[in-house]
Amino acid sequence: MMSHQLLLAFIVFAVVMFFTPGPNNIMLLTSGLNFGFRRTLPHLAGVVFGFAFMIAVSGLGLGAVFTAYPLLQTVLKYAGAAYLIYLAVAIALSGPPTPGATERRRPMTFFGAALFQWINVKGWVMVIGTITAYAAIASYPWNILLQVAVSLLIGWVSCAAWVLCGTSLQSLVKSPVVVRAFNIVMALLLLASLYPVLVEL
Repeated sequence: MMSHQLLLAFIVFAVVMFFTPGPNNIMLLTSGLNFGFRRTLPHLAGVVFGFAFMIAVSGLGLGAVFTAYPLLQTVLKYAGAAYLIYLAVAIALSGPPTPGATERRRPMTFFGAALFQWINVKGWVMVIGTITAYAAIASYPWNILLQVAVSLLIGWVSCAAWVLCGTSLQSLVKSPVVVRAFNIVMALLLLASLYPVLVEL
């Protein structure tokens, strides 16, 4: 039996978590500015499907593995933090793409973005909140399927909105200096998203 009140609460939770700034959204915004919407689509799809897959496998049993081996979760958390620092540096040092650099500079791939979800700290907060606080929205395993479906829908809308925000800036941000400044600001915001990890050090 479905709990409509809990389903509504989960939808609100998903909207807030997906639309608020985090590593995925900052990188999608930056990619939209630097590469455009079409070239960022694989990155976008990797985020959406990668996160939904995490909910599915966690809800269907992987969560028990992290409960039994908390060290694994800690390793993933700090590996994710290290990778985010690397991405922030790469974004900060990058300028606008030039025709000659098209082949060397590419947006994140579908598989790269999907794999990134496994070391994304905010992503794990969302997954754990989803499969624990909102497990009672329906009977098992329909609750997991419902959570995955809602995440796919809201995730796609949110990610597309962030990429479109980036692409809408292309006409305003034409100077290489301004693009570099924008990338530095995005890199700093990406580092700021590590705050939940750093406070636990």
